[in-house]
Amino acid sequence: MNRQVSPVFLGLVTVMGVSAWGVWADYAANTGVAVFLFVVSAWIVSLCLHEYAHARTALHGGDISVGAKGYLTLNPLKYTHALLSIVLPVVFVIMGGIGLPGGAVFIERDRVRGRLKHSLISAAGPLVNAALALALAAPFLLGLLDGAPIAFRCALAFLAMLQVTAAILNFLPVPGLDGYGVLEPWLSPGARRQMEPFAPFGLLAVFACLWIPEVNAVFWSGIDTVMEALGVSWQEVAYGLEYFRFWEGEPRNVFIPR
Repeated sequence: MNRQVSPVFLGLVTVMGVSAWGVWADYAANTGVAVFLFVVSAWIVSLCLHEYAHARTALHGGDISVGAKGYLTLNPLKYTHALLSIVLPVVFVIMGGIGLPGGAVFIERDRVRGRLKHSLISAAGPLVNAALALALAAPFLLGLLDGAPIAFRCALAFLAMLQVTAAILNFLPVPGLDGYGVLEPWLSPGARRQMEPFAPFGLLAVFACLWIPEVNAVFWSGIDTVMEALGVSWQEVAYGLEYFRFWEGEPRNVFIPR
């Protein structure tokens, strides 16, 4: 069973660390590019941790095949659907500034016994996103970023928001998302069969719904409320997105209320 951490993952962590330092020290020629590299690499690292949590929980639930498939190495290239696992989530961030993990590891569910274990396997991923959101927001809550470079502070706020949206959206009881995976073991066989054809389209359906103005307004109002509770202002998140979209030009006259 291969559990050695992949060089690909270590490379991503290195890019994340170097780009974070570049943002903090204002070393990069273009701050926005450094923020972009920092956010994208950190986001992919969080996707790896999300899928690792699914695989690790499945291993303890009885599916020992996850080791042979390389899921425990944190290598994103080992995921079943690289397009859904890495490419689409990054595209979602670029297009809409929203964190939405896709499907990834293939769990051999017949090896897992007990409905609770099945639910825990599905819940493990978004719980990691929730934990990362708290970890990223902790410096804001504890006042540890007073005097920190504005670009770094805003990039961290944007990353925290991505984790919040990933946790909330992935817990929706929509076929194809982890929230439905938590609920599915408790449904009747007939209900599961009826929902099964919708699973491949659940992720895209949620993203499409977010383009509906009324749904979008309610969603982002809720996200703002959560972020404020975590000590992160909407201004910091918004400026983080502006820095991230470096091709549109860096934000000017940045003002962060205290």
